[in-house]
Amino acid sequence: MPELPDLTVYVEALRARVVGRRLLSTQLAHPFVLRSYAPPLSALHGLHVLDVRRLGKRIAFEFEGGLWLLMHLMIAGRLQFLDAQGPDPAAASPRKRAPTGLARLSFETGTLVLTEAGTKRRASLRVVQGRDELARHVPGGIEVLESSLERFATELTRENHTLKRALTDPRLFAGIGNAYSDEILHRARLSPLALTRGLDPASIARLYGATREVLVEWTERLVREAGSGFPRKVTAFRPEMAVHGRYRLPCPVCGTQVQRIRYAENETNYCPRCQTQGRLLADRSLSRLLKADWPRSIEELEER
Repeated sequence: MPELPDLTVYVEALRARVVGRRLLSTQLAHPFVLRSYAPPLSALHGLHVLDVRRLGKRIAFEFEGGLWLLMHLMIAGRLQFLDAQGPDPAAASPRKRAPTGLARLSFETGTLVLTEAGTKRRASLRVVQGRDELARHVPGGIEVLESSLERFATELTRENHTLKRALTDPRLFAGIGNAYSDEILHRARLSPLALTRGLDPASIARLYGATREVLVEWTERLVREAGSGFPRKVTAFRPEMAVHGRYRLPCPVCGTQVQRIRYAENETNYCPRCQTQGRLLADRSLSRLLKADWPRSIEELEER
């Protein structure tokens, strides 16, 4: 799922291309992508875009007349922008033709295409009227880059959950998902299964600092990569990451093999030496299968 750094780059690229421009037309390849019916999507036609901003993990387009278009990419949604001055994709050969995607939004400067890999079709569009209605569709988690340590600590310990769950809860923290939570916890040297109310003040401060550092560093990195172009490589798996998506590869800090916990469709990656004092965290499915054969430490794992 695109998270704060990826969405920030999308927003900056969109601002440069559509703010002050009119939305000429829209085309939906799949009707279910639109999750609202009033106001209709056609109500935006002919209106100028006043701003584009990130709201949590959503992209919000502000139009004239108090109308908003709220876009949620979910896990597999991605964006492409076809410049108006570029070649007409419809005129290209079938093999080279640009993907139709779920939705196409045609502005004066070009066409924004919403695509989604897979078949589950979770990405969505929603048209709302007014800021009050807009707020109803945003979970309300705090922006850590705009938050004090005290506010961060209050949100973190509001309920007693694992750090992994707390960091990725959009009601607590905005814009953090599976990938960057792994990177944050590795930077903070904390177990993903540590309980929020069990942390001492020093650990909370370390987590706060790591969260801000990781989000800023990756945002700056992705901005540099995109340059003046529209971001093309938006992915949760990058070779420069410390642990996320790097199962069995060496930790860049200590060289220990990165481990993982799988649950449902998600995967948590961590370094047992840096984060769990050498202990291997039990994978729910695999540890149940192996029972006594499940290694309890990295030393035991290396011996096997």
